[in-house]
Amino acid sequence: MIPDDITENLDNKTREIAKVCKSLNISQWEIIAEQSYGYELDIEAGKITMASGGGAGGFGIRIINDGKYAYTYVNSLSGIEKALLEAKKICDVSPSIDGFELPSNSDATEVKGMYDKSILSVEPEFLLSQGDDLISHVGSLDSEAKVTGGGIGVGVTASQILSSEGIDQAGLKSSHGLGVQVSIDKDEKITSSWQSYSQSGLIDFIPKEIDEAVHWARVTRNVVEVDKGAVDGKVVMNGGAFTPLFSMVVPSAIAGEKYYNKESLWSGKIGTRVISEELTIMDNPHLEGGKASAGRDAEGVPTNVRSLVSNGILEQVNWSVRDSAKAVQQGLVESASTTGSAQRGGYQSVPYTGNTNMFITSKRGNNSTEELLSKMGDGYIVNSVMGAHTANPTSGDFSVTTSSILKVEEGEVVGALKQAGVSGNMAKALSGIVEFGGDVRPRGSYSSGSVYVSDVLLHEGVRINPA
Repeated sequence: MIPDDITENLDNKTREIAKVCKSLNISQWEIIAEQSYGYELDIEAGKITMASGGGAGGFGIRIINDGKYAYTYVNSLSGIEKALLEAKKICDVSPSIDGFELPSNSDATEVKGMYDKSILSVEPEFLLSQGDDLISHVGSLDSEAKVTGGGIGVGVTASQILSSEGIDQAGLKSSHGLGVQVSIDKDEKITSSWQSYSQSGLIDFIPKEIDEAVHWARVTRNVVEVDKGAVDGKVVMNGGAFTPLFSMVVPSAIAGEKYYNKESLWSGKIGTRVISEELTIMDNPHLEGGKASAGRDAEGVPTNVRSLVSNGILEQVNWSVRDSAKAVQQGLVESASTTGSAQRGGYQSVPYTGNTNMFITSKRGNNSTEELLSKMGDGYIVNSVMGAHTANPTSGDFSVTTSSILKVEEGEVVGALKQAGVSGNMAKALSGIVEFGGDVRPRGSYSSGSVYVSDVLLHEGVRINPA
């Protein structure tokens, strides 16, 4: 899948850029290099419609001089001197941030499980066979169910960070993911569900998410009428519904610059209770094979496992190098420094403050699905939501819709709603009684990193408005 000399080749090119930086008398420089290779295929209307493969990558360079900075990126070394000269001009006229310097090198933890060598031997034929297996498996579960959309992707990324301050680290990261849109079109009614799964290692099995996609396409066909209008009540949110709302609000709430700019719903509350005393929120970048695990952050700073909210008490917030220096200069905070929380969206992106693998746990322990429904009694199960990106990170308010929702009476599912609005406040919901299921899974985050969460029973803070 990748050239045998990819890491050596990337290293050589990165050091060539470093030489150009030195020749131009750039005070501080940081080079991020990435090169990815992979295969992917698309599934539409129950058939594999396209398989493709290839590679992409480039180099991002951040330069700093007397607190002034500029950023540029290139796809090859051709024209690198011109790009750096332009960046230097921008740097010279940029506003200065006192104390803003690139971090010095220090030892970092090696995180295991991020690279599966067996992925290198994957050929396009493997993905074609896996696609056929997914389609066949869905049909075996329900003859009326079809895979109407989705795909499979597998890849390896080589990356390196090299800086004027002695940071020099390279590595390989692999990934394999798949997703399916399962639909049932019968009796002039179409119901569907999307589920996905990914990991750093090779997927050589049918993930249970595929069965769940069929399940939700099936159970949402039995539509029941609801006489009541909007109702505040207990709601079980599956991980796929809870995570996008949680990740729009909470990671922003613990980003240092937003916290001290009073753009966080928890601004001014460090050391006080912000959610239920039974809840704890941790960020673990050292999780073996974690979706966002890393021994260093996007600026090369060593990462560490951090307790953000302990027993409901907000303990600390996250910082990147630039955000912390900027906040001090603006007088937002007396002192601040990086917490190893810088993230970036690739070599084309400048670093920003984010999180890695975020966990939310409860002293109450975990419950089976049946136990969650029994504790809920009357309420609703929400499997997915639309419009989570509109959630307000400053207030915690959200208002979304769903067509994947079940009505529960006395702990038993009685049918589905055709569509419903789901609104509420995340801070209020997390401040009341919160019960978790037992199956914790990694979910992609709207902010950065991943959220590891199970199904969640929220006793308050959520309103259901049947369409």
